[in-house]
Parts: sequence; structure tokens; C-alpha cells
Amino acid sequence: MLKAGMIGYGTLGKSIAELIEAKQAGNVELNSVLVRRKESVLDSAKQTFAVTTDEEEFFKGELDIIIEAAGHQALQMYGEKALASGSHLVVLSVGAFGDTGFYQMLQTTASQHNKQIFVPSAAIAGLDRIAAGALGEIDEITLITRKHPRSWSGTIAEEKVDLKSLIEPFCIYEGNARESSKLFPQSVNVSAALSLAGIGFEDTKVQVFADPTIQSNTHTIKAKGYFGEVEISVSNVPYEQNPKSSPIVAMSVAKVLKNLTSPLVIGV
Repeated sequence: MLKAGMIGYGTLGKSIAELIEAKQAGNVELNSVLVRRKESVLDSAKQTFAVTTDEEEFFKGELDIIIEAAGHQALQMYGEKALASGSHLVVLSVGAFGDTGFYQMLQTTASQHNKQIFVPSAAIAGLDRIAAGALGEIDEITLITRKHPRSWSGTIAEEKVDLKSLIEPFCIYEGNARESSKLFPQSVNVSAALSLAGIGFEDTKVQVFADPTIQSNTHTIKAKGYFGEVEISVSNVPYEQNPKSSPIVAMSVAKVLKNLTSPLVIGV
């Protein structure tokens, strides 16, 4: 059985914990969770794991794998320490890898300690196809993300348009993945994951829309190259309490964990 730890216990962290406890993540046990405030976890009626605010205590837990579910800053603070402690690392805040120095440092640390960094497909699909296609030549990749205006509350979108008065789709950003992952760290981490699988942050095109005509979060990937062409669209039901994310993200983490303990692995 794999001993897992998790950094963060927000909406996503709680969902991941529930999937592990329901045995939907394979032969994995959640041993401990690192949080800023213990009270954020103590309301969990079925809590079976240790909760700590002490990072030294957490990283001494001899964990096989650590799941980062707490944002870019938490990954930057604890990513290296997680790998150096002897744990594999599952990363959700992939946009932090837009910092090339940080990204290279984590890879070096993982290699030094013979550990791996896992980036789940999370809110999008087709990363396996893109990563395979990147073994040949890829001509272009575009990501189009559409979310209801309420999902862009608290972002720079509020500086571009009155989100509450929108009656038709509005493009709030068009550019590349490096910039988009910085401007929308909670909502466009998918562009970073796509960039890592494919042709890099600078060459991955991104369009971001606030769309009052939809209720789900949609992501469309378009790519063409030596392998042919692919267009993949997904429509994700957002969390009510956190419309910037979707339950499929937690399910994707559970799939990564299940793959590590399953005798049969599909779709890698």
C-alpha cells in the first residue's frame, strides 16, 4: 500500500481525500495533510488522516507520494522538499512551471533522489496523444478555454469587462501559455500542462473566454503535426463552491494514484 500525503485541503483537496478513502484511488492510504489552519480540516466527519501545520513533521512521515493541491505558492515552497524527502510528487498547480528556473530545479531534484513528478490530465483530455505526437514534429497547438463569467471573478478579467453585464462570449485573453498561466493561475493551469506535453509555453497558443451562454467549464485543444490532426473538447461541471475548478480534477489525481498500484494501466 502506498502512503500518501497531501498539501492543502480546499475544495480539491477534500475531494481527493474522499476518493482515496472510498478506495477509488487504488491501494493507497492518505496518512497526513499539511495545512495552514487545522480548523479547515476538522469539520471532516470521516477524517482518518493526521492533520498538521508543521511542515517538518509532515515531511518526516516517510510518505511514498505527496499530492500538491494548494496553489502555485505552496508548490514553490514545498515542491523541492517533497522530492528531497523521498516522495514522488503529484502537481496540480502546473502553471508554476512557467518559471523555467523553478521547473528545471524540480526536475533536477527529482532525478537526484530517483523520484518522479506526475502531472495529471486534470481538467483537459488528450495529453497522452499530444505527448506522443511531440515525439515527431508538431506544427501548432491551440487551447481555447471558456467559462461562465462568475468563474473569472477576482481575475484580471474584471479589468477588461463588466462580467455581470455580459450577454455574449467575450475574449478576455489571447496570447501564449506562459503568460496565460501567470495571469490565470487557478483557471488556466491546463495551458501549462498542455505546453509541457507538447511544444512549450511560448509556442502554445491560448484563447480565454468569459461566456455567459454556458454553465460548464469547456476546454478545446486543436493540434496538428506529423502525426496528423486532433481536436478534443471537454465540458466540465464546476464545483458550486469553487467554479474555477471541477470534480474531474480530483478524479484525475485518483487515476494517477490508481495507476501506481494497479496491475493494468490504461491510457498513458
